[in-house]
Amino acid sequence: MHDTLLIGAHTSAAGGVHNALLEGKEIGATTIQLFTANQRQWHAKPLSEEVVALWFEALELTGIKEIMSHASYLINLGCPDAENLDKSLHAFKEEIKRCQTLKLRFLNVHPGAALKDSVFNCITRIGHSLKSMAPLLDQGDLMVLLETTAGQGSTVGRSFEELKEILDEVGHQIPLGICLDTCHIFAAGYDLRDKSSFHHTLDEFDRIIGLKHLKAFHVNDSKGALGSHVDRHAPLGDGKIGMECFHLLMKDPRTRHIPKYLETPEGPALWKKEIALLRSF
Repeated sequence: MHDTLLIGAHTSAAGGVHNALLEGKEIGATTIQLFTANQRQWHAKPLSEEVVALWFEALELTGIKEIMSHASYLINLGCPDAENLDKSLHAFKEEIKRCQTLKLRFLNVHPGAALKDSVFNCITRIGHSLKSMAPLLDQGDLMVLLETTAGQGSTVGRSFEELKEILDEVGHQIPLGICLDTCHIFAAGYDLRDKSSFHHTLDEFDRIIGLKHLKAFHVNDSKGALGSHVDRHAPLGDGKIGMECFHLLMKDPRTRHIPKYLETPEGPALWKKEIALLRSF
């Protein structure tokens, strides 16, 4: 059964996207998340034929599956400023094309931030932005995942209700799911520290959104306290969530086989240990 458990981390694509796969193999990952381009720049060079060939070579070599891209942090699909919204839509469209070229399974994106506008208007704009990608997303198997947020500033996606509103706004017009970040939802006020609170939070997710929409996990402990809205990741067991949550994540039949991506600090040496630890659970 071990081989079917999809556990990995956000590996480095420095020097070429194929290197993210090779780093994944080194740390014992069966899945990975990566940036397909510089996440802090609006414009990215198209992937060259050579880069794409190296990617598929490494893909065959490593056997890594259900790969997820993390969209640029600059993208705000709910931006009230027309110019920045246009930039966001262009960058998101280009990201979708890169994901499709590399035949990735998921594209994870932070839903957006309301800035000085209302959350209602922001959610409506996020819905319109996502629906505008339908013609492009019809061409393949890529699924967009909205990431749960810690609720810092004016970010949208801090509650299951807000995410449900976006899903409802989009309907079935594009393939859309949720990536649940354990650090973010804990910082947003959803407890995960023991069996009772873990089950309660999962039941709440199922009641409001539906577990069928839960497609991936970002697996992180939290430096911030419950409900602090502080987005700071900690190594597993070293934060305010504690290790029991991650035991439960690996054992619960509802979450065990969902792909999991570590974004804990300290990098590959720690991820290798944490992947082995999660498998041992």
